[in-house]
Amino acid sequence: MSSVPERGEIDEEYKWSLESIYATDSGWEAAYEAVSEQIDALRRYEGQVTEDAETLHELLSLREEIMRDVSQVSVYANLRSSEDTRNQEYQALSAKAQSLSSEAASAISYLEPELQELDDDDIEAFIDAEPALAEYEHYFDDVLRGKEHTRSAEVEELLAELSEITSSPSEIYSMLANADMEFPTVEDPDGDAIEISQGNFTKLQKHEDRAFRKLVYEEFYDEWEDVRNTVGTSLQNQVRKDVKMARARNYDSAREAALDGPNVPVEVYDTLVDTVRNNLKYLHRHAELKRDALGLDELQMWDLYMSITGEEGPEVSYEQAKTWVIEAVEPLGEEYQSRMAEGLEDRWVDVYENRGKRAGAFSSGTYDTQPFIMMNYQDDIASMFTLAHELGHSMHSELAQDEQAWHDAGYEIFVAEVASTVNETLLTHYLLETLEDDELRTAVLDEYLERFRSTLFRQTMFADFEQEIHALAEVDQPLTPDVFDEIYGDLKAEFYAPAETDDRIAREWERIPHFYYNFYVYQYATGISAAAAIVARIREEGDSAAAEYRKMLEAGGSVYPIEALEIAGIDMTDPEPIEAALSVYGVYLDRMAELQDLA
Repeated sequence: MSSVPERGEIDEEYKWSLESIYATDSGWEAAYEAVSEQIDALRRYEGQVTEDAETLHELLSLREEIMRDVSQVSVYANLRSSEDTRNQEYQALSAKAQSLSSEAASAISYLEPELQELDDDDIEAFIDAEPALAEYEHYFDDVLRGKEHTRSAEVEELLAELSEITSSPSEIYSMLANADMEFPTVEDPDGDAIEISQGNFTKLQKHEDRAFRKLVYEEFYDEWEDVRNTVGTSLQNQVRKDVKMARARNYDSAREAALDGPNVPVEVYDTLVDTVRNNLKYLHRHAELKRDALGLDELQMWDLYMSITGEEGPEVSYEQAKTWVIEAVEPLGEEYQSRMAEGLEDRWVDVYENRGKRAGAFSSGTYDTQPFIMMNYQDDIASMFTLAHELGHSMHSELAQDEQAWHDAGYEIFVAEVASTVNETLLTHYLLETLEDDELRTAVLDEYLERFRSTLFRQTMFADFEQEIHALAEVDQPLTPDVFDEIYGDLKAEFYAPAETDDRIAREWERIPHFYYNFYVYQYATGISAAAAIVARIREEGDSAAAEYRKMLEAGGSVYPIEALEIAGIDMTDPEPIEAALSVYGVYLDRMAELQDLA
């Protein structure tokens, strides 16, 4: 029987080194208690923020000292809880850490409202009086930019305290999807029992036996049908929370509020959706190519993840994936490449799936720690690309933290998804140009096409869905599982017009955790568009373009996202990068059609 192992069955070398944060859980407890006692010190400055430049600098320094400790406590607890969501001890640590973060945010919530009593001239005068404040210029600009959307100190404190409650829809969903739901065990064509999981569902949808794919598809989505009311309620409450929080801060819409945080114009969102929807012909051609290559009369939803070759594709071990990913990033410079290689040897990555482990993959860490990457590696090409993706995030953090002070090191998701997708794109070029194995090269091309499909088109479809359900909430229309099914099903049918849709795929929204991230997913699509343009520049111009790209990464959060991309020569306010990415997708479809004699 093929089953997901318990965590204790996995070798230590394939687990992340959380002991580099705290050697033991008791060390975490000591750090937690120490920073808990310091938080009250922040409250003593309330009403004094604009008293004089020296006091302001003193407060900002204290805030950094405390928040860095809070962040470290929180990250350790959250990473431990992700290892096994069934482990109640670590869930308790995570809950304590979240309460601590909420308390710290509440204790300092007066800072920005008081700063917003100043204007640009006042800030300049403060910097003249205390030159050390000059390093906070971008922070001050960002705070003053949000003046009209910041409430009184009393209201801000209340909103900060409520953050622990307003995050509950996401937490409830996560516990249901990762800890409580148990998916069926099915028999594969060889007679082996296979336990379906969140982590292996996509891999099983690539199985060459079509009847088996259909069985897995039906069993998986039927399990979601059993919890649709719970998931529907959690998503409804998440959307309504987004809307009410936006109203509390005087925004016209939840989307406007979400995009104003990183200072991304709403037009960027609309340009993405409009440009992609106007070019669905590329996605339709991909679906038709897959249907014809597989020799099918109709392409069904359980065929979407299948390789155009009709085979599952070669296995790629984790060790091989590491080697190829390291070699692929050579165009970004020797220092970037060697640092990434060292990180892989220093146990940045928690590699394999275990029972109860959070699904998916992510990169995490703090200003004072190494990066930590969670994977659910499945020994396939898709997992290799995911590794490259998360390493892009980790290297972005490393470079930004090297060059920026704490308050300017954190970057927005809008640029983060560029860094991750640049690595994926470089990996594709490297493998297509160096591999001699035709089967593997075809599988790599197919994987890149799939990533284009799932990143540029699928994430834009998600973004469209998010906007539609928030728009309904903003005019007080009901949000029920049936409403979600109808909207999502219609979008799926439009985007994948050559394929047959069904009732099960209409409830795919139930399994997408990103819908709890408040207008997050569009950034995957803008990211792959910008990444394609950046890699094209690096391949054409060499070291100079690579240096500009590294400067973008090093900028961290010291500039706004649109400005950061301009450092790398990309203008995301224009549809051109999206159109260029779509054109690349078309070229690769042509190449695949030729390889499959379907041109």
